[in-house]
Amino acid sequence: MSQPSDEIVFYTNPMSRGRIARWMLEEVGRPYRTVVLDYGTTMKAPEYLAINPMGKVPAITHRGVTVTECAAVCAYLADAFPEAGLAPSLDDPKRGPYLRWMFFGAGPLEAAVTARSLNLLAPADKAAMAGYGSFDQVVDALEYAVTSSGGPWLLGDRFSALDVYLGSQIGWGLQFKSIPERDAFKAYAGRLFQREAAVRARGIDDALIAAAHAEG
Repeated sequence: MSQPSDEIVFYTNPMSRGRIARWMLEEVGRPYRTVVLDYGTTMKAPEYLAINPMGKVPAITHRGVTVTECAAVCAYLADAFPEAGLAPSLDDPKRGPYLRWMFFGAGPLEAAVTARSLNLLAPADKAAMAGYGSFDQVVDALEYAVTSSGGPWLLGDRFSALDVYLGSQIGWGLQFKSIPERDAFKAYAGRLFQREAAVRARGIDDALIAAAHAEG
């Protein structure tokens, strides 16, 4: 029986959350093959729907496994390549905060920011029924995550996949005005996006966008 391929195949669009996964792949430092998909066409084609029935990017395949959802892709890659040092081990006390804030980003933060952008936040008298409570509570918790670690990164002095995922959400929130421009967020994002892997990832995706515009 043949062994599953070690090749990492990355399905993305440069104008999508795939930019987060691209950055994570650049931090991991392993070779990967990129498949660029278009909204409404190849992203919804049967071939890709067999990989991700949601018809969304990013997704990766590796060793016979398919992983979708940005937080899951970041967490998977960190665990699959421990030599990159991007996730605390199971016996590391920082594993708890790592998982806590990773899930916070994928759950309450994503939901609250989206709801606010669509003017669909729960009314104050129904806030307890929403998993995120209120938008202000979520933003205050996010600032706590950024400021309470005692270091430049969300786990203190250690950079991790958590910074890639949650940091990307903070960066986009500042760019698109979907989260408040608090000093702690701006300072953290300023440190974060100077990382070499972040710069490389932006360059790759920005070049893909420019090429697509030139062809159009």
